[in-house]
Amino acid sequence: MTAGKRRELRRPLSRARTRQAWLLLAPAVVVLAVTAAWPLFRTIAYGWTDANLSTLDQARSVGFDNYLARDRDGTWVGLLADHEWWRAVWNTFRFAIISVALEVCLGIAIALVLDCSFRLRGWVRAAVLIPWAIPTVVSAKLWTLLLSGELGAVNDLLATVGLIHAPIGWTSDPDLVMVSIIIVDVWKTTPFVAILVLAALQTVPRSCYEAARLDGIAATTVLFRITLPLIRPALTVAIVFRLLDAMRVFDVVYVLTGNTTDTMTMSIFARQQLVDFQEIGYGSAASTLLFVIVGLFTAVYLRVVRSDRDGANAR
Repeated sequence: MTAGKRRELRRPLSRARTRQAWLLLAPAVVVLAVTAAWPLFRTIAYGWTDANLSTLDQARSVGFDNYLARDRDGTWVGLLADHEWWRAVWNTFRFAIISVALEVCLGIAIALVLDCSFRLRGWVRAAVLIPWAIPTVVSAKLWTLLLSGELGAVNDLLATVGLIHAPIGWTSDPDLVMVSIIIVDVWKTTPFVAILVLAALQTVPRSCYEAARLDGIAATTVLFRITLPLIRPALTVAIVFRLLDAMRVFDVVYVLTGNTTDTMTMSIFARQQLVDFQEIGYGSAASTLLFVIVGLFTAVYLRVVRSDRDGANAR
């Protein structure tokens, strides 16, 4: 049988599976449309107005002014000319890239350990999930107490072992506050990456490792040439999910540091405009830009991953 005939035989089956898939997805799509699409549409629409919380019903269209416009004296105003907004963008990207990179590296290392056979492995796997199971606000508040300058357990421990001689203001020092937030986020979300990678490792055929062992291939070569390529789909999912969460981070930063400009992210900036300043139009424009940036960032990453995968398949 030729390849063309085989494709013709598979085509009706593929159409039937596609229809069945859409039928199964329809309830979830409807729920998402109601709970997510409508608020998103309203947010985008408010971004083109001068809406204020006290005059919401009298909002007027201002076009692109919330994003970029010239004032009467000729100066540029709007989000794209707002230094605080760009500082929030920089803080968000810095936090997302560093934290996700650390979480992926540590998650792979933890998953490789948990994939080995040892006593009480099941208990260890369950214990690893504890940080991920704790609500983010609770864990952030816990770390606020641990990182306290005078009474925090972290400073007390470091002083006991002789690493520091005076208390460190982890969440008040501008040079350390972002480091503290990244440490808390890595502690909280590394288990998520580790569990996804561990699930992928369980599907890797053991015969690959046995053949590599018989051929005397080094462990690092096995990791980079066998393990990582085989678990790449799971890694892609983990990285995309973590990037999406990290780019819109709010709770852990807000609980630890509040509205400080040193750590303000795009989500906190939007919240400040919407709630503290009651500028619905300006805050909605910031939320819309956040949505666009996250979408573009994810699309570019997936495009790069897909290109690498197609190139590998072609070889």
